[in-house]
Amino acid sequence: MPKYVIDAHRLIGPVPFDDLPSDPRDEMGRLGIDRACVTHTLSLYSDPRAGNEALLALDDPRLIPVPVVVPGETGEESHGAGMIRLCPERHRFDLTGPHALRCLAALGLPMAIDLDETSPAQLRHLAELLPDLPILVLNPGYRRLRALAELMTEAPNVRAEIGTVNTQGGVEWLAARFGAERLVFGTGAPVSDDCGPRFLLDHLDLPPEDVERIAAGTLEELL
Repeated sequence: MPKYVIDAHRLIGPVPFDDLPSDPRDEMGRLGIDRACVTHTLSLYSDPRAGNEALLALDDPRLIPVPVVVPGETGEESHGAGMIRLCPERHRFDLTGPHALRCLAALGLPMAIDLDETSPAQLRHLAELLPDLPILVLNPGYRRLRALAELMTEAPNVRAEIGTVNTQGGVEWLAARFGAERLVFGTGAPVSDDCGPRFLLDHLDLPPEDVERIAAGTLEELL
């Protein structure tokens, strides 16, 4: 079992039309997750500015704020964060359009993005245009492993969250090809299950140093 765990993908705040916990800290404690990168649900489902303000009002070292950036609306505001999140499908903008490219280049911060918000082809194009931009792909799933592997082969600045790679040997398959330094632990909780990814992390068939890197080391370097 890893000594230190950081969840790269967690939400805080109420989830519309669903009775889910709005505060992640109790569940983090129960599952042995020491810290978490959190995005406010308001930023995802309603008003990015209001959600970012609520996120930055949090004062807990266990919670690492990941504000949502909408090029042309939230502008080039990083709020001192170590990573930002983009939702081009939900917030209706072109990920590789001129506004987004200028914004991402100006911020110079690692970017997290749900694979369902874009496509491997568009992410590959973005990685070609901004080769120094670290990209963290959230929720890649296991059914798109080949497409994810092709993307990671062509774009060395892309890293992947393992929470939804819940097929037997899937994470080990990625680690063998790309190294543990390009994989991070994440859950997507509370919208997604967090017990499964946490169990997966504890039972990876990898050397302990690789498990430690996936559990926290890769993300610490990214941030």
